[in-house]
Amino acid sequence: MARQLRLEFEGALYHVTARGNARGKIYLDDTDRKLFLELLGREIQQQGWLTPFPLVPSLR
Repeated sequence: MARQLRLEFEGALYHVTARGNARGKIYLDDTDRKLFLELLGREIQQQGWLTPFPLVPSLR
């Protein structure tokens, strides 16, 4: 069963995380990681927001 949608509030801050299946890697290599950062940068410019975040590899 899927979880319920989260409530959204104007001006609120949200904590977003991503995790690979079975705690696997979400970046295949440095090229893949750089592509992710490029796409994220485009989204930040389009939406007008910026917040610090770490890119942490999965710990196994």
